[in-house]
Amino acid sequence: MNWDRIEGNWKQLKGSVQENWGKLTDDEVDKAAGERGQFVGLIQEKYGIAKDEAERQVDEFAAKQ
Repeated sequence: MNWDRIEGNWKQLKGSVQENWGKLTDDEVDKAAGERGQFVGLIQEKYGIAKDEAERQVDEFAAKQ
């Protein structure tokens, strides 16, 4: 699924997002609102990982959707 579709279906995918990244709060997921760059940054911050690793995880998630 491309990121535009994920962004459009963010509310429906919220549960899957939280299953994959359990450290994220509801408010944080809502704030990201499907915006890829913001979402990557949030994962990076919460999990203390490099940007390229966060992007890889997000891309892998998108491919599964």
